[in-house]
Amino acid sequence: MDDKHMQIGEVAARTELSLRTIRHYEETGLVVPSARSQGGFRLYTESDIARLMVIRRMKPLGFTLEQMRDLLDATDRLDAGAVLDVGEREALLERIRVYEQAAVDQVEKLRVQLARAEEFAATLGARLEPGVSAVRS
Repeated sequence: MDDKHMQIGEVAARTELSLRTIRHYEETGLVVPSARSQGGFRLYTESDIARLMVIRRMKPLGFTLEQMRDLLDATDRLDAGAVLDVGEREALLERIRVYEQAAVDQVEKLRVQLARAEEFAATLGARLEPGVSAVRS
């Protein structure tokens, strides 16, 4: 990965997260800036941005901070390059599979909610059309 360091403002723009949110994730230990400038500014790398993107994608699916931490721990351990025994590697992969299934399940629930919302919006739109006095469901 690129070792270029970015300040928090650039990271916020790239991730579409607020400065406050990024700082909150730092306070909770989910993302720690890779470095600090001589002036004390947080400095982030592409790896830090990738981590923030995982968090950003998990949040709207209803994952808790603890679940985010657990998934990031599993992926960090797999990506660390350390030699893992077969059992440990499989246990980490199983943790990731659980999150994948939870994400798939949540996406399906959101699809249903979206379809209902679209139906509702269409019903309201039909009510606003001239000559429509009542809407049948």
